[in-house]
Amino acid sequence: MLDRLLGQEPRQRIRLLRTSIAMLLMGASAAGVLYLAWAGVTPRAQALWWTLLTLGSFIGFFALIRSGLNRRFADPSLTVAQMVVALLSSVWAYAIVGPGRGAVFPTPIVVLMFGMYSLRPRTVQRLAWLAIALFGATMTTMALRDPAVYAPRIEVVHFFVLSVMLLAVGTLAGQLSRLRQRLRSQKAELVKALERIQDLATRDELTGLINRRSMQEVLQLEHQRCVRSGHPFCVVMVDLDHFKHINDTLGHAAGDAVLRAFAAEARAVIRVSDVLGRWGGEEFLLLMTDTRGWLARQGVERLRERVAALHPAVGASSLQLTLSAGLAEHRAGEPLADTIARADQAVYAAKAQGRNRVVLM
Repeated sequence: MLDRLLGQEPRQRIRLLRTSIAMLLMGASAAGVLYLAWAGVTPRAQALWWTLLTLGSFIGFFALIRSGLNRRFADPSLTVAQMVVALLSSVWAYAIVGPGRGAVFPTPIVVLMFGMYSLRPRTVQRLAWLAIALFGATMTTMALRDPAVYAPRIEVVHFFVLSVMLLAVGTLAGQLSRLRQRLRSQKAELVKALERIQDLATRDELTGLINRRSMQEVLQLEHQRCVRSGHPFCVVMVDLDHFKHINDTLGHAAGDAVLRAFAAEARAVIRVSDVLGRWGGEEFLLLMTDTRGWLARQGVERLRERVAALHPAVGASSLQLTLSAGLAEHRAGEPLADTIARADQAVYAAKAQGRNRVVLM
């Protein structure tokens, strides 16, 4: 029942709940106005028109939000519009209830409190001044038209007290709104910081690839999937040739540039389903899913050829970059550590055979 009334979209539900609270507030005010009409204090015709237009306006706001048409506006909550209508309704009630007008004073104060949820402090303060202007104009008009009921000396006191209260509430609501915005900003910064920490914990900052710990988790998940489904996968250990010589002769900045260049090229070559991570130093580990060793070797050969054709710029010169790769297809029932060890042994075999090659073991 509640889902039918408010829907299931979280933000829309919050907007509808706020509008429902406003409707209850105005409904309570309407009950008071109708009681004064029943008691003979307020003209019945005016009380009925006030009730119909006031409640009809807020029912219209509720229907507009429930239909989703509110999303077309800059403020989907229609907060300012609802507050303005509520203030206009309050001054109208003040003008028609005569001796019972003191009961109207809490309404504009509560209306301003709604602004703290979504409005900027300056907007809340402007609405406070609008309320003061509306009530000031209404009090002046009624004091001139019906001084017997709206005695000017009493209206001056009413205006002074209401103005002070509205300014105070407007200021407090503005401060609360400012605090809410600050908390929202701090929350957004905290979320970004947590994402950054998570990223640093799972990714290698230099290359942007996942780090060794994350790669081990990915391998474990793939191993479990293989046990359940029987689908094959391959592990490839990649080692950049003569990387120590690059660091020793050209410096670590040059080595970092080479690592970044290789990572960028490898990401462009491997399949979307494959995962590449930095294993340590100049070593990288590539997980190739749902593939046999002979077929995986073709993919690694393409990577080797692309890297051999790559000449990363280091300073004023460029380097010839090659890699040695060891490939191992996971065997059914084999521990994952043994598959990785075979791939590592295959890398040593590739280097022993002259580097710049792929060895399947």
